[in-house]
Amino acid sequence: LVVANADKFGNYYNYWLYDAASNVFDLTRYGSSNPITVPTLSHGNSSIIIAPERSALVIVDMQNYFLHPDLSPRATAGRAAVAPTLQMIDAFRAAGMPIAWVQWGIDEYDLTHLLSPSFLYGFSDGVHANTSFCSEMGTIANGTIDAGKLLCRGAWNAEQYGPLYTSYLKGLQLGTDSYFNKNTLSGLWGVFTPFEQWLHDTGVTTLFFGGVNADQCVFGTMIDAVYKGYDTIMVEDICATTSPYYATQMVVYNIGGDGWTTNSTMVIPAL
Repeated sequence: LVVANADKFGNYYNYWLYDAASNVFDLTRYGSSNPITVPTLSHGNSSIIIAPERSALVIVDMQNYFLHPDLSPRATAGRAAVAPTLQMIDAFRAAGMPIAWVQWGIDEYDLTHLLSPSFLYGFSDGVHANTSFCSEMGTIANGTIDAGKLLCRGAWNAEQYGPLYTSYLKGLQLGTDSYFNKNTLSGLWGVFTPFEQWLHDTGVTTLFFGGVNADQCVFGTMIDAVYKGYDTIMVEDICATTSPYYATQMVVYNIGGDGWTTNSTMVIPAL
C-alpha cells in the first residue's frame, strides 16, 4: 500500500499498513508480486490487501462426525456450507493459495497423556467414560458404513464429509492441500502444533477460515491465530454451528474486531 500517510500497526517483522482515507489495510508486510484486494464486512467495510503467496484457506472439522446426517442430524447449516466451501477451495487453488485441513484426530498418546477431563466428558454420553474419544461408534446407514472409533485418527467418522473428502484427495494429488490433526478445540493451542509448524515453514501469515462449529473449534483456532499474530479472516458463509444463533453473533463480533469477517461471494470474485 504505497500511501505516504499510512499508519503502521505492528513491529519490524509483523505489521499492517492502514490508510484511513481509503479504509484499506495492507497485510502484505514485505510486499507481494501479485497483491489481491479483498472486500470485508469489518472496520466500516474495509478492504484488505493480501499476498497470495503468504495466504491460505483453513478448513476446520468439516468431518463426518459433525456433518453426516446419521451422526449429526441437526447440522443442516454445516451441510449447507459445503457447496460454498468447495467453491472457495477451487478459487484458492486456482490463485495458487494452499488449503489447510485442521481436524480432530485423536491417537493413543492423546488419550493417555494430553486430553483434559472437560473434553473427555464433553464427547461422552455424559455418564460413561468409555463412550468418549476413540470408543467404537458402530455402524450407520443401515449397517453399510462402519463409523469407526470416535474422532480417532484413520476412522471414517473423522474423514472429511461427502464431496469435501473427494476434494481433499484431489488436493493431495495436486500438492495444494495439507492435513493437520488436532487434539483440542484449537489447531493452534500449545507450543508449535503441527499446523503452526507448517505456517512457520511456509511463511503463511494471512488465514481465511471456514468450518464447524463456528463458536467452538473454528473460533478457538481463529482466536489463537489472533493471539499469535496471524491475520485472521472469518468467511461467514462457510462457517456454521448447531449452537444457538447468538453463539455465532459472538464470534462474528469478536473476530470482526480482532481481524475481519467476509463472505465467499466477496472473496471469490476478488481472487
